[in-house]
Amino acid sequence: MSRFIFFTGGVVSSLGKGIAAASLGRLLKSRGISVSIQKLDPYINTDAGTMNPYQHGEVFVTEDGAETDLDLGHYERFIDENLTRLHNVTTGQIYGAVIEQERRGAYLGGTVQVIPHITNEIKDRIKQVALQSQAEVCIIEVGGTVGDIESLPFLEAIRQFRHDVGDDHVMYVHLTLVPHLGAPDELKTKPTQHSVRELRAIGITPDAIICRAEYPLTQDIKEKIALFCDVKRSAVVQSRDAQSIYQVPLNLEAEGLAEAVCQKFNLGDRPLDLDEWRSMVRRIARPKERVRIALVGKYVELKDAYISINEALGHAAVAHHAAVDIVRIDSETLEERGVELLTGVSGILVAPGFGARGIKGKLLAIRHARENRIPFLGICYGMQLACVEFARNVCGLENAHTTEVEPETPHPVIDFMENQRNLKVMGGTMRLGAYPCSLEPGSLAHRTYGQLEISERHRHRFEFNNAYREIFERKGLRFSGHYRAAGLVEIIELPSHPWFLGTQAHPEFKSRPTRPAPLYAGFVEAALAHARTAASDTGLAHERTA
Repeated sequence: MSRFIFFTGGVVSSLGKGIAAASLGRLLKSRGISVSIQKLDPYINTDAGTMNPYQHGEVFVTEDGAETDLDLGHYERFIDENLTRLHNVTTGQIYGAVIEQERRGAYLGGTVQVIPHITNEIKDRIKQVALQSQAEVCIIEVGGTVGDIESLPFLEAIRQFRHDVGDDHVMYVHLTLVPHLGAPDELKTKPTQHSVRELRAIGITPDAIICRAEYPLTQDIKEKIALFCDVKRSAVVQSRDAQSIYQVPLNLEAEGLAEAVCQKFNLGDRPLDLDEWRSMVRRIARPKERVRIALVGKYVELKDAYISINEALGHAAVAHHAAVDIVRIDSETLEERGVELLTGVSGILVAPGFGARGIKGKLLAIRHARENRIPFLGICYGMQLACVEFARNVCGLENAHTTEVEPETPHPVIDFMENQRNLKVMGGTMRLGAYPCSLEPGSLAHRTYGQLEISERHRHRFEFNNAYREIFERKGLRFSGHYRAAGLVEIIELPSHPWFLGTQAHPEFKSRPTRPAPLYAGFVEAALAHARTAASDTGLAHERTA
């Protein structure tokens, strides 16, 4: 039977439960223990797919096409496992399933209640992940903080879980804040005590407490928390702010968190192998060179909106013993101030998105990259707008556009996929999840991936209009990636350019810190080469001037 570790949070949100859970997963997997991770989200939306990035950050897409919470991206990156729609559970899903069963008469006319019907459905979703994954340890993160009314059914369900599977198969980990007060220059444990007290009032006593603190916790403070919160002293661990999120597993290993889990579950003394992970973290801390890359989008002030892109660029840079300085450029500001905002960057990435806002700025960035031979990567909408820019400024197709923005355009070079027209339901109806792609031999895409058949994840409704294929090819654009079963264009590139590529997919979703997404690795390599050339040219110019 699987063991189950439940992560809860207290005091304030955004303390990093997802990173802590993912880090513990990494530590267990590095001991040869199979791991799976699940997120229980209290919001009533069925999934994150229709939520504004300002509300919830990035929508992460799994292989099987689920639109999920961004924490699943962290889980996949840390434990290097592909997760599924089963791994993200929301209140909307739970209540929807219970109501549907009630309508079918599954409860034999009984009164449907939070306990046991809602809590049983939650427990069933947890057990499904254990059965599907066959993992030795399943880590379950409960979203929100203790005390939120939305979280109560989930907390009640995980309270019951100990009785269902036995105390020796369940562990509760609580993440709290230990704030530092400047005037008395003290770390205060009272918020943690109150948070644990509220959790115990629900019937859950934590087996371990992770404390987020700006300053190191002394032994006295750890002993005080252990005493007042009724946990072992060895199970009070600290998680301080780190230069990189990938340092967090190493910090928690030093604090003994994984060892406490192994003791709780009698998993024995298994050998730990973190050599590759430590090497990766060292390269992050000590890069040999740096490169500036512009990320052009309309949510750039919100870091979580493009978190998988940020991480994929970082993974690619680490693979080249480098660091990437991401210059986040709002596409609306680019419209107003012009391409001087792109001065000094060695690569331009145009981000995915929806709608008309900021399109002119994205088109300016694409044209600037194309005409000035700056490495360019267009992701999803970025690829589609690269086609629009090429149609207008190279093919001479005046007012060419995407029908997403201009339904009456005379040249709809980007148009609805046939099965996306006239939809009445928006959530979960896009082209979602992994699809195969065949690459053209000898193309940039082929050289970058190193193989002809690939698979990437998708999230879009619009595609390149094949009616314009002939003129695009005649003017020098290459269609180098295809989903042949449906005749869809997946990847475009410019052979006359040092590195110019757009993909309909989201390769960032499959990037890992020790195994970067090939397109991101190729793009960053090209940006580094561009930066070196620019530096060399500048040096020669200085020599001639001197």
